[in-house]
Amino acid sequence: MDKLNWIKDLVRAEQKMEESGVVDFSFGFDPQQLLFNESLSFLNQLKNGFVEASASFNQLKASTVGRVKIYGISNTHADFMLFRNGFKLIFALREPGVIGIRFHYVGAGFVQVNAASDNGQKVTNEEDILIARWGAFGDLVWTYQEQPIKIDYLVRYYMTRFIRESAK
Repeated sequence: MDKLNWIKDLVRAEQKMEESGVVDFSFGFDPQQLLFNESLSFLNQLKNGFVEASASFNQLKASTVGRVKIYGISNTHADFMLFRNGFKLIFALREPGVIGIRFHYVGAGFVQVNAASDNGQKVTNEEDILIARWGAFGDLVWTYQEQPIKIDYLVRYYMTRFIRESAK
């Protein structure tokens, strides 16, 4: 998100107020819109972190087999997934301020089973949830299990886990 968008919103709201002659004391701060925009921004930052980590992994890997690919998910604002050897690591905006992270693998004989599909294949589908919390002065803090997170550490953790679980 552009760091000056909030100023543009203030100017637009003031112009609207001047044109209409009606004073709106709540102008310039729409927490729901801010939460939505910040959620998209956070997902894009995550994606950029994974693009960088995946590019480094793929460059250092001698073989072209087992490279990590990253795809955007259609009909979503910023959802994306990592793909390798039939494994997916999916990052999805569940609602503004809530991001789901889940591993997904469909294949015969997969050991870590959470459910069985209709066609007899084993399916794993676990999900971690990141939640945005409002901090002082409208600061948005992203958390996992009530603990604040840093993107670099999140990328390192999930990338390492994804590579280990998707190894053939």
